[in-house]
Amino acid sequence: MIVEVYIFMIAIFIQWIAFIPAYIFSSEKFFDLIGSLTFLSIIFSSLIFANSLDLGKIIISILVFVWACRLGSFLFLRVNKNNGDSRFDHIKKSALWFFGVWTLQGIWVIVTASAAIFAITANNSSEFGFLSYVGLSVWLSGFAIEVIADNQKNSFRRDINNKDLFIQTGLWSMCRHPNYFGEILLWIGIFFLALPYLNGWKMLSIISPIFVYFLLTRVSGIPLLESAAERRWGDCDEYILYKKRTGRLLPKLF
Repeated sequence: MIVEVYIFMIAIFIQWIAFIPAYIFSSEKFFDLIGSLTFLSIIFSSLIFANSLDLGKIIISILVFVWACRLGSFLFLRVNKNNGDSRFDHIKKSALWFFGVWTLQGIWVIVTASAAIFAITANNSSEFGFLSYVGLSVWLSGFAIEVIADNQKNSFRRDINNKDLFIQTGLWSMCRHPNYFGEILLWIGIFFLALPYLNGWKMLSIISPIFVYFLLTRVSGIPLLESAAERRWGDCDEYILYKKRTGRLLPKLF
């Protein structure tokens, strides 16, 4: 438990250090990048403190590394292309609120990565068995869905003919937020990969995929985007039909 607490403290400490130049220069451009770098830092720290390593622990580490590098660079490039993130327009004017947001990012990293951290630092080893293969398959599926959805949306936005339009092609023709579905799915995969190493109170790390689901569907993901889309296209007949034939995360069956 001491090792895990130390690792979690690293996550918070990184946010507090990053907050200083971010507030001084009133910039949020590195916010998402720092979040991803924090994931990399605590996974690397977990590997250093691990008593033993086996195939499952190494694969968990690699998968989180790949996800963090991909998402961090993607979000960083998007924020710089848009010259900022409008969500921070008012927040960054208040030192207290801005500091709070950075601290919350550290908590997000801790909770989301908890299953991976507990697995990597676990004293026991495990064969790469059925649950591991299930977890790896689920992670690969989720990661592929997220990457494909993000690339499809980027391509759509780069086409000047699509200015002021909403995407409803590719994966986006089946549901309105396929990238978030992929994100939730891949963290479920990480939990299944971690499960053979978890016991006792460490089973509480099941909160990891639940937290990701709750955050994206109830707090900062889908609710914000759905509200923005409603303000922009709510009176558009085509958007109304699009909403009727699609689900938020999964295709409508009926």
